[in-house]
Amino acid sequence: MSLYLGLMSGTSMDGVDAALASFDARTTTVVGSITATYPDRLRDALRTAIAPDARLTLHEYATLNIEVGIEFARAATRLITQTKTSAQDIVAIGSHGQTLRHSPNSDLPYSIQIGDPATIAERCGITTVADFRTLDLAAGGQGAPLAPAFHSAVFRDKTKNTVVVNIGGIANITVLPAAPSDILKGFDTGPGNCLMDEWIHLHKQQGYDEGGRWAATGHLREDLLTGLMADEYIERAAPKSTGREYFNLAFLIAILDKLKLSNLAAEDVQSTLAEYTVLSIARGISQTESAPARVIVCGGGAHNDWLMQRLAASFPRAEVHSADKLNIAADAIEAVAFAWFAKQRIALEPIRLTTGSGKPRLLGAVYEPSP
Repeated sequence: MSLYLGLMSGTSMDGVDAALASFDARTTTVVGSITATYPDRLRDALRTAIAPDARLTLHEYATLNIEVGIEFARAATRLITQTKTSAQDIVAIGSHGQTLRHSPNSDLPYSIQIGDPATIAERCGITTVADFRTLDLAAGGQGAPLAPAFHSAVFRDKTKNTVVVNIGGIANITVLPAAPSDILKGFDTGPGNCLMDEWIHLHKQQGYDEGGRWAATGHLREDLLTGLMADEYIERAAPKSTGREYFNLAFLIAILDKLKLSNLAAEDVQSTLAEYTVLSIARGISQTESAPARVIVCGGGAHNDWLMQRLAASFPRAEVHSADKLNIAADAIEAVAFAWFAKQRIALEPIRLTTGSGKPRLLGAVYEPSP
């Protein structure tokens, strides 16, 4: 059995997801997965680094890159130990890294992920594949989301139209038509947990709204929801991608000020933000003209009971459930995806993305450890 290890830290920036998996023509087998939380000091440094007005010195950027690489290597080593696996049995590590800034629509498009892959390769003694976005950007693509290619390989059902919804800091969808000849579609729909996380951190000093319980105590404010949905990104045509450099606390406060709603009860804002996440996802799906019979939810949002209830209400004719039901932990999906990306790169198998870059391409740079 050939094993691959995937590493991922998303826009929620809470830690490193690691997954060990094997793949064959029909089956993805997850041997084990963990989430290794960032040390508080590093998490605070990362949150400072992604602020819209952040200005890192070259030294600060370079050392942060190495620090995150060390944390990624530690997560991989911990998973290897936990699963009682030998590093020699792992063909490669696929590391997405930690996104600091994603700017695919600037005059000179770029996307910055840190987490030095050379550090990972050397500390783990395993070939490491990283830097999956930049070739796609150079070819005119958005560079994100990447996961739809993996979703297509694993979750496509020839009997029913399926949509995979990943709710991390940012939410993205993958539309998987039952007919294999139909075109795969996938893009970022807008905020996932990021606005809710920042709002609860501001008012309760909590990292996230566990289970959506705080949002459930509030009342939906239609005036605020209308203002949020009026943002141009929601109606922008795909392919498209976004990040926390766009959807952040400053974005929310600007809208509250514009609508003269700054004195709203904090729990009402939180409830409305949850509905904004759900409604923007539903709007994204409707833009694809898809009528899903099944909606698979992955990412941290799959554990938000309030979000899951609201999603189910938005798709009354579909089966809405967490990826956990398919024996792949919802939190591990993206890490497993980058294990798969590493497998594709090592096997020299091109990947077709939904980002607008056109033909399939080999993605990722390979870092070999010292012999």
